[in-house]
Amino acid sequence: MSRWATPLNGAARRGRDRRARVLTPRPGRPRVSGEPPSVAVIGGGIAGLAAATGLAERGVAVTLYERDHQLGGRLAGWPVELADGSRATMSRGFHAFFRQYYNLRGLLRRVDPGLAMLTGLPDYPLRHSGGLQDSFARVPRTPPWSALGFVALSPTFGWRDLAAMNPRAALPLLDVRVPEVYERFDGVSARELLDRIRFPRAADHLAFEVFSRSFFADPRELSAAELVLMFHIYFLGSSEGLLFDVPDEPFPTALWEPLGRYLTSHGVDVRTGQAVESVRPDGDGSLVVTGDGAERHDGVVLALDTGGLQGVVSRSPLLGDERWRARVQGLRTTPPFLVTRVWLDRRVAADRPGFLGTSGYGPLDNVSVLERWEGEAARWSARTGGSVVELHAYAVDPDADHATEQDGLLAQLRRVYPETGDARIVDVRHEWRSDCPLFAVGGHRDRPGVRTPDPTVTLAGDLVRTELPVALMERAATTGFLAANAQLERWGVRGQTLWTVPAEGRVRALRALNRLAGV
Repeated sequence: MSRWATPLNGAARRGRDRRARVLTPRPGRPRVSGEPPSVAVIGGGIAGLAAATGLAERGVAVTLYERDHQLGGRLAGWPVELADGSRATMSRGFHAFFRQYYNLRGLLRRVDPGLAMLTGLPDYPLRHSGGLQDSFARVPRTPPWSALGFVALSPTFGWRDLAAMNPRAALPLLDVRVPEVYERFDGVSARELLDRIRFPRAADHLAFEVFSRSFFADPRELSAAELVLMFHIYFLGSSEGLLFDVPDEPFPTALWEPLGRYLTSHGVDVRTGQAVESVRPDGDGSLVVTGDGAERHDGVVLALDTGGLQGVVSRSPLLGDERWRARVQGLRTTPPFLVTRVWLDRRVAADRPGFLGTSGYGPLDNVSVLERWEGEAARWSARTGGSVVELHAYAVDPDADHATEQDGLLAQLRRVYPETGDARIVDVRHEWRSDCPLFAVGGHRDRPGVRTPDPTVTLAGDLVRTELPVALMERAATTGFLAANAQLERWGVRGQTLWTVPAEGRVRALRALNRLAGV
């Protein structure tokens, strides 16, 4: 077994939160014995990489199929040549690696035990077009002081605003219990919940809408359960705080190429550029995976995005039962989002942060200045005297004209950072995607989980239902390990130990108050 299979040093494995929850797998042997079983992991994103790691480290023969020519899934990167002849790496954009992403960080420790490939940003600043700004640099990390500190330091909360709030409606934010949160709030939209609480309008627009849109969805479409869970994970239930890390080089260089080499060293057959068409259960308990050819495996982990999963299932009529197949086909994706990366011939002002969340700037949701933290961009900036700036727009109207939206995003950049108005664009790249899972109102009950009607087939990914307090990239990594653990149980092998933030609110008195109020 790899020395990373079970956390040993509390601080090194869990972060600083002493209340982090450990999830111990079922007892079993440390590795498979005899002829190793064969498992196909379909999908080379975070979930598939976690599943392949958990299986290969315990002696399973793993074949990893990825339809694209690079690993990483929605965090993949690919080479481009800029108009000035420079080589650069394009991707789907900035991702925050929060300190409470215990299982994702555990995956990355396989190739970098000290996580030197991640660098911390000093703040998580937010700005509204009306002039208000928020910062989390000075906010305490441990609840409830984190909430009290944010209210005290934020210009969006005044005494009159606090008096106008509905504290009864806000109490459940302090008493989150997983999975009960879905029973209480999955039938309500994030927008409706925020309206019930009556947060100050400025705080609503500046902080809470920015957070809810990090799910790539309009708050009117997003389940309030996911929003409440997000508050718990990032703010009210964990002492890791809201500050985060980012890779110090493009995703392929920092993360996926080293992890691909690690998997190969553990015997994984990594097949990029190979899509899977179908999976057919055979009468002897094995599964036939068809792509470029047909190969037989003892198990399959489906670690695909929504469209990829639905496609494989629709072409695999014998996979699962009717109810499960209907659940898969009922999954939805968020509206399109746009990532625009622009290479400018001059630098933005020296005090511009590496990342800025925005509100009130039309479609613009955030701005990143890549040379502040990414080595490749910093080297281009040092050589040319320019800046590499990335803009994100989430939940774009599906009927919107792409060229108009792209121009509008660049216009908003000039509002946020006026010095860019005089800059010449050396090159610009636009990435339109619409493949992120939508956690719609009322959708949790019918969302498929890790286990399927066929014990030889498991699911993994951020689209998968789980009863744990995890979200986004951490949900992908966690379900990847859970999918591997479920496969390992079949052969009596102990799986990966996992960690999450606490499964309920941290302050006993506040939990009791909420339950006394009967909210």
